[in-house]
Amino acid sequence: MSLLAARQLSRAYRSGVTGRDRRTVLDQVTLDMSPGECVALLGRSGCGKSTLARLLAGLEQPDAGEVRFGGRPLPTFGKADWRAFRRAVQLVFQDPVGAVNPRETVAQIIAEPLRHLRGLTGHAAMEQIQGLLRAVDLPADAAGRLPQQLSGGQLQRVCIARALAAQPQLLILDEAVSNLDLHLQIQMLDLFARLKADRGVSYLFITHDLRLAERFCDRVLVMDDGRIVEETGVGKAFALTSREGRALQNAVLPAMPSRRAMAG
Repeated sequence: MSLLAARQLSRAYRSGVTGRDRRTVLDQVTLDMSPGECVALLGRSGCGKSTLARLLAGLEQPDAGEVRFGGRPLPTFGKADWRAFRRAVQLVFQDPVGAVNPRETVAQIIAEPLRHLRGLTGHAAMEQIQGLLRAVDLPADAAGRLPQQLSGGQLQRVCIARALAAQPQLLILDEAVSNLDLHLQIQMLDLFARLKADRGVSYLFITHDLRLAERFCDRVLVMDDGRIVEETGVGKAFALTSREGRALQNAVLPAMPSRRAMAG
C-alpha cells in the first residue's frame, strides 16, 4: 500500500483584475509514495511543484481528485486522523522567512511540533531541541535567537529541524536545501539518508537541481505546465527523455563532489 498517493489532482486559481479568469496550475496529477522511498519532483519555476506540495500536505484542497494517506482519502479524516497525519507528513517550505513567527525564538519554533504532536515539554523538549540543532549543524546558543538574527541558510536549517521534530514518515522538501552552500547541502542529504536508513523515512524532494536528485533519490518525476510528463528510475544510465527533462538535464550545473572527495 502507498504511504501517500495523489489521484487525478487538479487545481486552478483565479487571476486577472476581476478574478473571473482561472489559471490551471495542476492538471490531473497522479503519483504514489511508498514507505522508505525517495522521489524527486523536477521542474522549472511555475510548473506547479509547490502547489502539489501544499495539496499533498493537506494545506489546500484540490478542485478535483483526491489525496490518500494510508489508503484513506484526506476528506474522510477526523480530528485524531488529522493529528496523526500532521505528525507523519511534514513540509519544509522554500521560503524560511515566511514559514516562521518572527517573534518566536528558535527554541520556541522547534518546540511547536514537540508539544502539539508529540506531547513533549520542559526538559524533555529542550533535550530534543538541542539534539535537532546539532543534527542540522547549528550551535546550541542558536536556541535563544530570533529569526532575524540568523542567515537565510541558518533559518532554513531551523525549519528542517522543526519538521524533523515531529519524527515524520514522509518529509516533503520544497527546494529546502537550495539556498544552502554546497557543504551544507551534502551534510543535509547525508542526514536525510541516515534517517531513511534508520527510520524508513520517505522523501518527496521538490527541486529544479538535477544534481541533488541524482545523488539522493530513487526515482524522478518531471513536471511541466501542471502535469507529470516523465517518470524514470535513478541509476548509472540515468537520463531524461521528455522535452522538459532534456532541458533540465542540459541546464544542470557541474556534478557534486562525491562523499570520498569531500572527506579528502
